[in-house]
Amino acid sequence: MTRPPAPEPLPHPVVDNHCHLDVVRSGDDDPVPVEEALAAAAAVGVPRIVQIGCDLPGARWAVDAALRYDGLVAGVALHPNEAPLLASLDEAMAEIENLAGAHDRVRAVGETGLDHFRTGPEGRAVQVESFRRHIDLAKRLDKTLVIHDRDAHDEVLRVLDSEGAPERWVMHCFSGDAEFARRCLDRGAYLSFAGTVTFKNADPLRAALAVTPRDRVLVETDAPYLTPMPYRGRTNASYLVPLTMRAMADVRGDDLGELCAAVDANTAVAFGGRW
Repeated sequence: MTRPPAPEPLPHPVVDNHCHLDVVRSGDDDPVPVEEALAAAAAVGVPRIVQIGCDLPGARWAVDAALRYDGLVAGVALHPNEAPLLASLDEAMAEIENLAGAHDRVRAVGETGLDHFRTGPEGRAVQVESFRRHIDLAKRLDKTLVIHDRDAHDEVLRVLDSEGAPERWVMHCFSGDAEFARRCLDRGAYLSFAGTVTFKNADPLRAALAVTPRDRVLVETDAPYLTPMPYRGRTNASYLVPLTMRAMADVRGDDLGELCAAVDANTAVAFGGRW
């Protein structure tokens, strides 16, 4: 399948704060080479990316890529759907801790969290235990916590309240409504919006974006997934962030350049400084 065309560049650079450059979507060929992906994104105003590893091979890949490319930093964790499949959560968490603590190019512990969509009740206790350990790790290492929350809003906040959230934490691919957005914001969250905000059935999500203070808004792709309209269903990539940013500015009634500048500044704060 051909890639969507490059959109008009943004008037101010922003960061794609959640991407999976190593992941190949079903039906696609090999991943686009990192150099090519970074160049395409930079050409439209997305010069920096947070590469997220969701299992041990992905975490190793993310760290290696962040050490090789100036435009990348890494997040490392065990995805909530990965945790119930592990032979030993202890051993896997030990490696995640080693990767997170050994390199200053690792800015985040994530994505971790809870997923009640793909994991049934039999796996949820392990998810909670994994989530708790990742929260503790983020606090001990002073890393940003990146949270995956699918159909688990109340439980995510229950665990966070029980453990105590770290100083910096991000609700990746925010999927709640305005009321849930306020509950997260009251606890100090940054809310990251993906291409889903452009989908026709996403009115509750757009309402959440509208009530989020400008200093708490982030943007992401979750590439190769969640491609914004009008290319929904095709492979996503960081160079398509401008489509999401323009939709976000329209929803909020913000000047595009001012919103981009705010998102750029927010990402620097949320992920421990510029790179």
